[in-house]
Amino acid sequence: MLVSEFIQSSIPTLSLTDTISVAIDLMQQNNLNHIAVVQNDNYEGLLNMDDLLDAADDKLAISHLSGKFSHLAIRNNQHLLTALKLVSESGVSVLPVLTDNMEYSGVVTEKTLIQHLNIFLNTEVPGGLFVLEMPMQKFSIGEICRLVETNDAYVTQFNTYTEQVSGLFIVTFKINKSEISDVLATLQRYDYTIRYYFGDEFFENSLKENFENLMSYLNV
Repeated sequence: MLVSEFIQSSIPTLSLTDTISVAIDLMQQNNLNHIAVVQNDNYEGLLNMDDLLDAADDKLAISHLSGKFSHLAIRNNQHLLTALKLVSESGVSVLPVLTDNMEYSGVVTEKTLIQHLNIFLNTEVPGGLFVLEMPMQKFSIGEICRLVETNDAYVTQFNTYTEQVSGLFIVTFKINKSEISDVLATLQRYDYTIRYYFGDEFFENSLKENFENLMSYLNV
């Protein structure tokens, strides 16, 4: 999923000749914390509201704040995850997008980024979800997918990260079945550690029923 697929060209921009007061009004009207400065289709930089409010004279042109411009931007042929990384690291509310010729073509907003991340992660597709923890050297996507498939299921999405405190490799799987007790049981037989899971309550209810039956037996 490329940035070019979700550029928003309707978000307003500033020119170098606009005054600071005009910039503040425009940002407030459009509920923006950051705004791109564009001159003759050339991207000049990104301004934030705090720098505008700190200006000594709001009648000055935006060009007087050029030293405050951030030059953060992304090319339109970059991936969604690259945009996500830049927005996360910088804290900007809009990320300017440039063409191969370095011309301004619009922005990626936080809201749009989250909406397309939702599509990218396939969250609308129903199914169960489980999280495994393991040393990184034990991770084998092929083996885990094979074990899932032995239970007439298949993996629809997975993501990984390394937990900083423990150093464990954390792997999140989504599968096409909501009733995942059989998949979990298979993984446990192969010594996989399940951190937590989300699916139908059959597995939890079965454990509860077995416990209640045991207690009834002991009370006889």
